[in-house]
Amino acid sequence: MGAHGNTAPGVDRGHLFARYWLTASSFWRGRTAGLAWGLTLVLVLIVLLQLLVQYLLNFWNRYFFDALARLDAAALWTQAKLFVPLAAASIALAAASVWGRMTAQRKWRECVTRQVIDYWLANDKFRRLDPFAPDSANPEYRITEDVRIATDPPVDLVLGFFASVLTAIVFLGVLWSVGGSFDVQAFGTTWTIPGYLVVSVVIYSTVFSGAMLMVARPLTGVIESKNQAEAELRAAVDHLRQSNESGRGENETRRALWRAVHVTLDRWLDLLWQLVRTTLVTHGNSVIAPTIGLLLCVPKFLAGTMSLGELTQSAAAFVTVQSAFNWLVDNYGRFADWRASVNRVATLLLALDALEAEERPAAFVPTPSPRGDSSLLPT
Repeated sequence: MGAHGNTAPGVDRGHLFARYWLTASSFWRGRTAGLAWGLTLVLVLIVLLQLLVQYLLNFWNRYFFDALARLDAAALWTQAKLFVPLAAASIALAAASVWGRMTAQRKWRECVTRQVIDYWLANDKFRRLDPFAPDSANPEYRITEDVRIATDPPVDLVLGFFASVLTAIVFLGVLWSVGGSFDVQAFGTTWTIPGYLVVSVVIYSTVFSGAMLMVARPLTGVIESKNQAEAELRAAVDHLRQSNESGRGENETRRALWRAVHVTLDRWLDLLWQLVRTTLVTHGNSVIAPTIGLLLCVPKFLAGTMSLGELTQSAAAFVTVQSAFNWLVDNYGRFADWRASVNRVATLLLALDALEAEERPAAFVPTPSPRGDSSLLPT
């Protein structure tokens, strides 16, 4: 099976997402809209409060280490007392974030699952689906596991992206103001680099994000193929059980089961090597970034133009900003997993749409739009 063998033929991925979103976005419409928008606002508020606490802790870090460098016991004691409410707020907000995110994920999954099951059961569509067609095979797996994945990571990913954008904006200001400019002697001339820490973090993050895009591009297709193989293995096991009960075709179903086992293991091997490559980028970034931030600040610290507190504050802000910029690096795997499941849920919905079109042909446009819009969706 090819890496993209699970996508419905003739339907592009943009159209698959449009079909999925028609169903998934209903969480923010109708009778669940009040709950959905309420949870959304709570989660946004939590992100803003977490950013505020992170900003205050960044400055606390500076004041604490400056007091330590001065051997100022009174200032150190003051900072120690200030740390308690900041830490308590950070812990409480982290717990509140887990509650809010998992509640939103659970309610969204419930909404989508109900709609997909109702559509699947309506007019006995589940009996008329072709069990061997790539767009409708293993609907049970798509309704259970793929719907879960299609509604779980998006909450974390969207909130993470929103937090990353705000964090980058806020802490770029910290890097610019605290880091200042840097003078470089070259060819008998002094070159001044304004906001050199900002320039450095942008270059560093661009390199790692570009590397992740190059290395992890096939990941969505690999995960999609692995999920399809897992679903087919589950179906082969169920088919063997049914053949034993009926006493027919047992030898062929046994061979089919072992073929499914070998295909599943092959797909897992593909995933293994793809994750090895992406881990080289993600783990390399996590090891290198903190050291790069410190090394960039050391020359100014040794020259006496940056205090110890400013050095630690700038290094921490550098790591914070590069983490925000490298949101894609850190989350590409989850995004790929989510997109693969979205495609599988969407192809099932399109197969059900086709059955619905046989019953009500006037309500459907018979072919997908080449633009990948929603022209194949039910009216």
